[in-house]
Amino acid sequence: AMKTPSAPNNAPTRCLLGMVGTDVHSKGLKIIAQLLRDEGFEVIYAGDHHTVDSIVSAAIQEDADLIG
Repeated sequence: AMKTPSAPNNAPTRCLLGMVGTDVHSKGLKIIAQLLRDEGFEVIYAGDHHTVDSIVSAAIQEDADLIG
């Protein structure tokens, strides 16, 4: 099992996942999201068809620790 990083307050690491552009293979992203959840990460799934700016904005708004 993977050691899950945690935030300073021992909360689970928050990972925002989303797809940029229209080259969408969301099945793989959903699998990655589930694997991360299984390892104790808190996953925020943003979906697809985003711009880089909208992903960064969402990560800031959601206080994400990681972007994927």
